[in-house]
Amino acid sequence: MITAQEEAKPTHNEVIKTAIPTLAGNIAATVASGSDQFSADDQQFIKFHGIYQQDDRDARKVSKKFIMMVRGRIPGGVMTPAQWLTFDDLSTTLGNNTLRITTRQSIQFHGVVMAGLGPLIKRINESLLSTLAACGDVNRNVMASPAPAQDNARAAMIGDVHRVVAALAPQTKAYHAIWIDGVQLNLDDPANKDFVDPLYGKTYLPRKFKTAFVLPPVNDMDVFTNDLGFIGIVEHGQLVGYNLTVGGGMGRSHGNAQTYPRLADVLGFLTPDQVVAVAKAVLTVHRDFGDRTDRKHARLKYVLQERGVDFVRAEIEQRAGFKLAPAKPFQFTTTNDSYGWHQALDGTHFLTLFVETGRVKDVDGHRMKTALRRVAEKFGSIEFRLTGNQNVILANVAAADKAAVTALLAEHGVRTENQTSLLHGGSMACPALPTCGLALAESERALPGLIDRIEKLCGDLGLGAEEIIIRSTGCPNGCARPYMAEIGFVGKAPGRYQLWLGGNASGTRLNQLFKDVIKEADLETELRPLLARFAKERNTGERFGDWCERVLLKEQVAAATN
Repeated sequence: MITAQEEAKPTHNEVIKTAIPTLAGNIAATVASGSDQFSADDQQFIKFHGIYQQDDRDARKVSKKFIMMVRGRIPGGVMTPAQWLTFDDLSTTLGNNTLRITTRQSIQFHGVVMAGLGPLIKRINESLLSTLAACGDVNRNVMASPAPAQDNARAAMIGDVHRVVAALAPQTKAYHAIWIDGVQLNLDDPANKDFVDPLYGKTYLPRKFKTAFVLPPVNDMDVFTNDLGFIGIVEHGQLVGYNLTVGGGMGRSHGNAQTYPRLADVLGFLTPDQVVAVAKAVLTVHRDFGDRTDRKHARLKYVLQERGVDFVRAEIEQRAGFKLAPAKPFQFTTTNDSYGWHQALDGTHFLTLFVETGRVKDVDGHRMKTALRRVAEKFGSIEFRLTGNQNVILANVAAADKAAVTALLAEHGVRTENQTSLLHGGSMACPALPTCGLALAESERALPGLIDRIEKLCGDLGLGAEEIIIRSTGCPNGCARPYMAEIGFVGKAPGRYQLWLGGNASGTRLNQLFKDVIKEADLETELRPLLARFAKERNTGERFGDWCERVLLKEQVAAATN
């Protein structure tokens, strides 16, 4: 029997993946030609190599200059000082002199021209990191809780992370041929023309696939927003296994009710030795049942929603070769990073540094980029860890070095305590304008100012000590996970945003659309009455998102039904 999906026409992405399953395209030839841009088809292929073609939208009225965004693949967000220095060097010589920490524990380079791609990617690989599968229809960078609060459990978890990374990596030889050897694969060679990836098949996945590991009670990975999640279960200080989550995702499209954010379901418990088999099983369920006719409907979350949890669990168990055990109890309390100095169980110290909107740069009075470079140069045993909240952790700091690290940072205007306010500290933003081609409104450049204005409102209303999670994106794709925030701004047009309210501190509840359009200029007018009601009506200790869920959003539903 032929299904409706089988009768439907596959997307263009599916057609070109079938035609060139090595993902080589004509990338190497284009780089060698001296051109400043890739063809439309190759723009899809380069994503698998960790590259997006962009342009500076601020400069479009003058000239359209093509530039590239390059994203590293950094499992668990862990980097050595040498790797950090490599990335810092490359951002200076081949990028725009900034490092952009992503919401998935990676680093993006912005402003890279075509001629810089080869040298940049080659040096990243020489540092023993990669850009392969940082984007594209494959498993992307695998996230993992970075803070060493539970040393033994985290060490075991990181081992599982690397096993999953290796197991889910695409096997095409095109990446190394292009970026290491500098050659264009012969696409007529049967070995290339008929290549079939042993895991992904000939057409890879219908859409991107995101994986995260997390250690309760801190949900700093927003694990329920991922296609595949592993919630670590620790007993007597040891990691005994994971609760499996499947089917989360943030992306949606304005005006398309068939697209929506969704939280993953908890399907059961598995032991560490079962992790790889389950990861492969979940990925192949997405491969085999995901929609290949509509990329806006192609994420694994729609398979869960439409076929049901029982169907997906049965498929996973059949493919993995064993039954999942019942899920074990767990509890999340926060999604935020804990800033400042902390001591690990092994006696070393770690420092969590706030990075506004994830942009590591030097500005007057706050030269964070130079400061972190100096730390990497001087303290070779320190481990750099990127967080899912776009911040940096300096881990494995010896007790004897703590004061020196603090002093070095202070020399460059980087504080280790009282680094930022509560509202800024719980915020995230996507890059948006001027580089992202999908952006409808500002995000990274606008959010700090919006938060300053919200802080003024809170101060006026007696809420100056209030913590509120605020996130912003320039479009509805949700890269900064705005649909989990207590206050979420989602771009609709220049200076105009949707307002989403009602997420919670633990990252276990979606917020809801409160207002379809607010003007940036009207922020105070829109939020003042809401915050004033909250200050007056809240229960003792109740957060803004919880009050919105309990009172405001229920009122909205009631009004809509009357």
